[in-house]
Amino acid sequence: MKAVITVTGRDTVGIIAEVSTLCARADANILEITQSVLSEYFAMIMLVDIDRLNMPFSDFSDAMAALGKSRALDIRAVHEEIYEAMHRI
Repeated sequence: MKAVITVTGRDTVGIIAEVSTLCARADANILEITQSVLSEYFAMIMLVDIDRLNMPFSDFSDAMAALGKSRALDIRAVHEEIYEAMHRI
């Protein structure tokens, strides 16, 4: 099973490192990552494998959101199935 993590906000040092560290602590394996900086704004999308997640997905998603709040970023972790369902509608 996979999840999509999105990160948006003002660019600061360490965003990728902190999101990656949280993934590693939860045993979420990063499969793909893309990021861009547009002027002072940061945008990133990660595809992560959550088959071996060591916590409930809701806790993982909440931890990502809390990290985002602490850094004044919008960080969301969503099951890949949600994106697939949106494209079928």
